[in-house]
This record gives sequence, structure tokens and C-alpha cells, in this order.
Amino acid sequence: MDSASSSLESIQTALDEQIAYYRARANEYDDWFLRRGRYARGAEHLELWFMEVEQVLSEIERFAPYGDVLELAAGTGQWTMRLVPNSDSLTVVDASSEMIEINRARMEGQRVTYIEHDLFSFTTDRKFDFIFFGFWLSHVPKNRFDEFWELIRSWLKPDGHFFFVDSLRESTSTAVDHLLPIEEDSETLVRKLNDGREYRIFKRFYKPDVLQCQLGQLDFKAKVDATNTFFLFGSGQSLI
Repeated sequence: MDSASSSLESIQTALDEQIAYYRARANEYDDWFLRRGRYARGAEHLELWFMEVEQVLSEIERFAPYGDVLELAAGTGQWTMRLVPNSDSLTVVDASSEMIEINRARMEGQRVTYIEHDLFSFTTDRKFDFIFFGFWLSHVPKNRFDEFWELIRSWLKPDGHFFFVDSLRESTSTAVDHLLPIEEDSETLVRKLNDGREYRIFKRFYKPDVLQCQLGQLDFKAKVDATNTFFLFGSGQSLI
């Protein structure tokens, strides 16, 4: 096996481990969003966290997600429930059946179509008015970045928009027993579950101006911004 093939195989192995991690984490994922258990860091932290969540939500609401909406890596539905009110249709894709089960229960009675599929092999001929992905871009390996954005372009209608939210590099955003890599350009880290099991996943942290420039080079008109401490967010359209 040559070095290129070996590298691709190594990346796929890591991606498989990443999927396994999120499947195993499904029942405790909301602890992270709601700042419970290993993610609890006191009242001041909690207040700041949800103040910044509201800042991101206000940005999403400015778009009032419309028409045919696609949500990638939807997880337990914390963002799904914010997307459904103004959509004509909402299609949710996630690689974890466990995440989808929780999401489906949360969205009971709503107009949502669920697709269980690895996002790196997901394809569709359908076009969407609005594509949303929350805390997913950071899990895309560097060598899949351009490919991922070409998929976004292929799924958008000519006048469609995308919106994403993700994590800034901030140690208090994660669990108290998680450590960020010393090297800021590292693209993997180790994550631990409540029962102590450990998984290595892809996690890339972006700076708003750098990411905005990267998207411009890929012919997207994008605006990327950040809250003061925890969140990166961006929106835009394809220029071609």
C-alpha cells in the first residue's frame, strides 16, 4: 500500500471512530448543550453560554429558514426545532440512528423527513433553499474541506443560502475532563464519555476571518463571525 492510500485509510478509520463516538454519546449529548454534568461550570458560565446561544439564534432568525430546508448532522434536535417553524419541508441527515431517535421524539408531529446516512457518502439530486449545519464543519478533515463545500453548492438552489454554527477554540466549552491539543492547528482530539470510554475524533477550530477567506476562494459569498467566547457562525451563498 502506498503512502497516499495508507493516509486515506487512516482518515477513514478515524471517521468511523468519530461516528461510533456520536452514536455512543447520543443519550448524553444534551448535557453539553445544556451545560449539565461534566460540562457544568457554574452560574456565571451558564449565563454567558446561553446569552451567546441566543446571539446565534437571533442570527438564524434573521434568515427565517425558509422553503425546502436541509439540516446536516442534526443530532438530538436542538437546532432542528428552530428550523421547522418557517420551513415548507425539513430533511434531516445524521449518521447516528441513536441521535435520530432522540431528534424524532423531540419533533413528534412536525414535518420532518429523517435520513440515516454517513455525511461523507450522502448524495441527493434534490435542491434546497436553505442548508444548516450545527457543530459539523469542525468535524470535517482538512483534506475533505473543499469536497464538502462542493457538496453544499450542489445541494443549494441557485438563490439558496447556507448557515452554520460551530465551536471556537475555548477550553471551558468542553467537559471538565477534556483537554484541547496544545497545537492550535491539530485536527484531532480525544473525547471521553461519562463511562470513561475514549474516542479520537476530528475537531478543527477556525478563526472567522480565515474561514471567510477560504470560502471566498471557493467562490462562496460568505460572512463569518463569532460570539465573544464560545461560538463561530457564518452564512452565505454560492457565487457560481
